Amino acid sequence: MPLEEIKTRITKAEAEAGRAPGAVKLIAVSKVQPLERVEAVLDQGQRVFGENRVQEAAGKWPDFKTRYDGVELHLIGPLQSNKARQAMGLFDVIHSVDRPKVATALARLAQEEGHCPALFIQVNTGEEPQKAGILPSEADAFVAECRALDLPLMGLMCIPPVDEESSLHFALLAKIAARNGLTGLSMGMSSDFETAIALGATHVRVGSAIFGERVPPAA
Repeated sequence: MPLEEIKTRITKAEAEAGRAPGAVKLIAVSKVQPLERVEAVLDQGQRVFGENRVQEAAGKWPDFKTRYDGVELHLIGPLQSNKARQAMGLFDVIHSVDRPKVATALARLAQEEGHCPALFIQVNTGEEPQKAGILPSEADAFVAECRALDLPLMGLMCIPPVDEESSLHFALLAKIAARNGLTGLSMGMSSDFETAIALGATHVRVGSAIFGERVPPAA
């Protein structure tokens, strides 16, 4: 059973890193997975899930939330400011605050609605032009900007470049978080979550290792 195997590996990685049992939250990444696969994982007791797109989550999760208690939904893909209101109604945690425009939109909506999901700032640790995220050199200023907007910052998130050693990026993210007094580190995926846990991850995002390879939508 992949889910149980992943949980066992997380527990082992926590112990090897000298971290408390349960220090790391497993986010099962259910983007573009067939509903029956998601339901099977819900039936095994998993309650924390990650989605990449607001629209896909809106079509999938309201029904599951009525049938399964205690579901916690995380947005791990890019957030457009025009989808911010819908995202705030759907997600408990947003991992992809990556530019001032999004931060400002969330702050305005939080004032209007009186609540806001917990937030992670996405840092583009590899400085990849095609990838979302604030540059490492601008991260401290952006953290300060988000705090000035009174946003509930939980930590930082990164997606390392596929062709580079991920541990270097995890270490960089941890360093930026530490100097800004942030304790949340959303880092590590199916191929490298144990490395991420050794370097301080509090949230790991695991998809294919739980669900199997993603099924592309029909053309």
